[in-house]
Amino acid sequence: MEVIILAGGFGTRLKSVVPDLPKPMANVAGKPFLEILLNSLIKKGAKRIILSVGYMANKIIDYFGNDFAGIEIIYEIENSPLGTGGAIYNALKKCTSDHVLVLNGDTFFDIDILLAEFTWQKNYTPLIFGCLVSDTSRYGRLDIDKNNRIIGFKEKGESGSGLINAGGYLLPVNIFGEKLIEMPFSFENDFLVKILNVIKFEALIVSGKFIDIGIPDDYARAQLEF
Repeated sequence: MEVIILAGGFGTRLKSVVPDLPKPMANVAGKPFLEILLNSLIKKGAKRIILSVGYMANKIIDYFGNDFAGIEIIYEIENSPLGTGGAIYNALKKCTSDHVLVLNGDTFFDIDILLAEFTWQKNYTPLIFGCLVSDTSRYGRLDIDKNNRIIGFKEKGESGSGLINAGGYLLPVNIFGEKLIEMPFSFENDFLVKILNVIKFEALIVSGKFIDIGIPDDYARAQLEF
């Protein structure tokens, strides 16, 4: 399966502990976090990886080059911030298959690529990966029906346990259609919310390890869990 990894953000909240690297290159247990993510994906069946890079892009390109662990690495370089939506929109142009896995370069969760592919092949419905967490306040919640169809999104800030958007998607490469979309835009807030009544999305719930290194506390936790 092809994978797009969004690795172009500034990492503002992590600047106090990682001041001189793009966030996905933050050192975790002696390796760049992005290397841990790539190794996991390759072991699980990723065949081609597109890295969407922007801030300090050369630090990522110089480290991984065009081949990592025998897997082709393709780069989509942002010259200016495009938001998550713009990054996905441009990276999709470099895909060679009709669907692609999209992940954040600062988040790790136990994704089952074979299960995701099997679920896609059943009815070609786009997937959003959901994860059950004890406190959803940092994340947007997912509302699903009994068939795991996504029926709504809730804004960040609601505390307590629940199902969150883990920041992973399995999308058809033509998800945006032929429309010219104004950049920059957020995939989550500017696209998903508006398109939910037009395109059916299914939640694929994952279990196991889930770490978003975007804030210092969770970055410190990652040092202990990898």
